[in-house]
Amino acid sequence: MASIYLLRPLSIFLVGLAIWAFFWAVDQDQFEDLEGPSRLALEGDQPLSEDAKPRPD
Repeated sequence: MASIYLLRPLSIFLVGLAIWAFFWAVDQDQFEDLEGPSRLALEGDQPLSEDAKPRPD
């Protein structure tokens, strides 16, 4: 029972910290482009053109 005196304020603090972090991320425009990074991961590297390919010696 004594541990509840520690756990209740700690949990309230952690929830407040999570809410603050969410609003900070929104203010910093972290959620503006949600589809761009996923498209970049799927596209990968572009193939090299004939001029840029290494020549065998």
